[in-house]
Amino acid sequence: MYVADSRSSKAPAGPAAAAPAAGPMRRGAVPGAVVALGTVSLVTDISSEMVTAVLPLYLLTGLGLSPLGFGLLDGIQNGFSALVRLAGGHLSDRRGRDGAARHKAVAAVGYGLSALCRPLLLFVHTVPLIGAVIAVDRTGKGLRTAPRDAMISLATDPAHRGRAFGVHRAMDTAGALLGPLTAFLVLRLAGGPLLADGGERHGYDAVFTVSSCVAALGVLILLLFVPNRQQGDDLSTSAPSLRDSLTLLRLPGLRRLTLCAVLLGLTTVSDSFLYLLVQRRLDLPVGLFPLLPLGTAAAFLLLAVPLGALADRIGRHRLFLAGHGVLLLGYGLLLSPLRGLPAVLCVLVLHGTFYAATDGVLAAAAADAVPAGQRGAGLALVGTGQALARFACSLLFGALWGAVGGPAALGWSAGALALCVLGAAAVLRPSEPAAAAAAGKSEPVPAAEENP
Repeated sequence: MYVADSRSSKAPAGPAAAAPAAGPMRRGAVPGAVVALGTVSLVTDISSEMVTAVLPLYLLTGLGLSPLGFGLLDGIQNGFSALVRLAGGHLSDRRGRDGAARHKAVAAVGYGLSALCRPLLLFVHTVPLIGAVIAVDRTGKGLRTAPRDAMISLATDPAHRGRAFGVHRAMDTAGALLGPLTAFLVLRLAGGPLLADGGERHGYDAVFTVSSCVAALGVLILLLFVPNRQQGDDLSTSAPSLRDSLTLLRLPGLRRLTLCAVLLGLTTVSDSFLYLLVQRRLDLPVGLFPLLPLGTAAAFLLLAVPLGALADRIGRHRLFLAGHGVLLLGYGLLLSPLRGLPAVLCVLVLHGTFYAATDGVLAAAAADAVPAGQRGAGLALVGTGQALARFACSLLFGALWGAVGGPAALGWSAGALALCVLGAAAVLRPSEPAAAAAAGKSEPVPAAEENP
């Protein structure tokens, strides 16, 4: 680790400055910036997942929210961040007075905004106000996601981006693993009821308080240990205009990838709905509900790095599609007659494998198709398309659940996902050879540089 400001704006920007870092990256070492950003994500995810683990049960059981109403709030978590993700990506590509892109500054604003929202959960007790707090929190997530991923891609050799994103996602998922466990322990230590009845809230208030402190720690780590400038931040690149950022979809590779992310996002059931289905269909005790994300997070943590490295070897598009095939297996198992703890564990492992094969891999694939000077905006376009699609899926799935029931709604979603996987495979097939070859190149695809 290192203090960020000691290696940021004072370092020379020429080739001589980049030379010392070239050797370690060729050997496949993970850059220090990636580890620092992974630590920030780890700490921040502990904070956010503490809240996420208890919020669905609190809203549905304690406040009596309908599945459609919960679908709206759950969709806000995915969709509201999409409204500001494009702005965050574009602003992070702009240059500061020292000539460096503003990736760190925009990410710090996003992390800080989410940290400020945590204490507000202590004072809001109604669904509309909780929805407003979630919206602000997701605004912070939308601002920080694209610049954070841009910093990871710029700090890493293109041949090892899948592995670098895998390392980051593994650290991020370690936080997701610790968050629900921390919430579970805090609820027990606080002595409060698991359900919000009788006006007693001190168990949940303890969770929100601890979450606030942890979120503040994440912002502090970002400010102290993440460098302002990455090795791949070329000062000779002119600052892109807003028009340049919006026309990135003219790049064929980015356009195809965004289309596939949207198609598959429209048929991917949200985590919260999946956990509710697992709890209700497989007859788990309500008290174990906050622990369900642990299974997903554990599989994600163990598989993120090896699957990221596998994507570097076999092609990122191919592994991205295979990950959605794994998710289909999880849906099928959940709809099968199987019951009991083994079935629960299998569903959660498949769910975690899906994330390990798609989350960081999608970001690495998008980075291949975008010039370095517009990395933030390009990653934001793909992420925004996927987030908006998942927002729509949450609304549709909530309405379908209310109309035909959860299992039937999942069956419809599984069928639609199977069709979308086939469609995405057809769309991505022409670019697959280029994507596999790009994993071994040291620069983005030249076609992407022709249309900044």
